[in-house]
Amino acid sequence: MKALVYTGLNEVTYREELTPEPAAGEAKIRIEAVGICGSDMHAYHGEDARRIPPLILGHEAAGVVLSGKYLGQRVVLNPLICCENCLDCRSGRSNLCADRKLIGMNYPGAFAEFITIPEKNLLLLPDGMNPVHAALTEPAATSLHALYLAEKALHRPVSEGRALVIGGGSVGLLAALILRAHGCKEILLCDTNPLRRETVLKTACCEVFDPQNEPQNLDDSFELVIDAVGMETTRRMAIRAVRPGGVLMHIGLQQSAGDCDFRKITLAEITVIGTYTYTHTDLEAALQALHSGALGDLSWIEERSLSDGSSAFSDLNEGLSSAPKIILIPKS
Repeated sequence: MKALVYTGLNEVTYREELTPEPAAGEAKIRIEAVGICGSDMHAYHGEDARRIPPLILGHEAAGVVLSGKYLGQRVVLNPLICCENCLDCRSGRSNLCADRKLIGMNYPGAFAEFITIPEKNLLLLPDGMNPVHAALTEPAATSLHALYLAEKALHRPVSEGRALVIGGGSVGLLAALILRAHGCKEILLCDTNPLRRETVLKTACCEVFDPQNEPQNLDDSFELVIDAVGMETTRRMAIRAVRPGGVLMHIGLQQSAGDCDFRKITLAEITVIGTYTYTHTDLEAALQALHSGALGDLSWIEERSLSDGSSAFSDLNEGLSSAPKIILIPKS
């Protein structure tokens, strides 16, 4: 089969790989659409010690089942493979499983014509759903899971407050779209890429600004701030922007260290919540939200051939793509 393989620093190579065959309890999937995640870019930059080349990346995928009980059906992959036996798995928090594994990191990923994965990790697509749209299920579930956690901590519903989203990639944009769907009427989003800002602006779900030219009313102004980037600079902005008693939701993983204004967090009783991925239930809810049109027409997706994956990575690296999400399409 053909696959896009992470082969070294700033390098992915489209080449021939062995076609996987399913073990007991697994299904073989023909990939129809797979998204490039920020964590894939992190690996591409050589900044993820968990992803060791050569490795087939990719975990945001939809395809057709070629074996097993779901034969012939279109599915979305749940890329998190968890033990199902620990306290977190049994209590519905499988994303916190200490033994969790991920395709595209611990196992070969979905930047390929075919993949094998446990059958329990498959979600059936609604009839007629575009697999390209379905490939957004994973990042949408990440944003949805974050909002569920934020709603539990907020003093009042999101519909009654202001929200700031830092980062205009797919997770940030989907967070803004989900906030809008939940009735939040005043949403601001910032991103450093002018092409991406223009794309987000066209969705009409939020106001958009360049963080180098931030609004005068930014500080202490938002009941909810979502950092979908996770850098020292974005955390500083997030802490400045959140109002006393508000919630800072931290999703991004770009930098693990850096200064933090714990004085404001303490004196203003800011709730800071880290959030990681999603549960299977979050994936199901995200899939339905995408299919129902609750998150818009998704016209901001850019589709490219898997064979063009190297150029897609390069364009994302150099800030040349206006799309919050590039979806790669294998050609079998």
